[in-house]
Amino acid sequence: MPGVDGGAVRAALDQELARLSAHAIDASMTLIALDESAEPTVIAALSEREWDVVVIGGGIRKPEPLLPLFHQVVNLVRRHAPKAAVAFNTSGGDSVEAARRRL
Repeated sequence: MPGVDGGAVRAALDQELARLSAHAIDASMTLIALDESAEPTVIAALSEREWDVVVIGGGIRKPEPLLPLFHQVVNLVRRHAPKAAVAFNTSGGDSVEAARRRL
């Protein structure tokens, strides 16, 4: 996204992934490009295994121009990980809390 430091975002996401691990939550993270590869990327990630919870971040949920992508991701979760709870974080730093609310 324009104006966003990708390196800083990636570092914050990696830190949150480490925090999930520290809380004994086996997690992985999928970054989605804002192009035609979004859907196959999400489907591949959801198909890796059965998920207990899928956290959808504010980077997809909050920007109004990304509302169609947000809807697409929610519906892909419903189709490709039907047993998973869906959680929403408020920032990149509270995915642990979002996941734990639904586990």
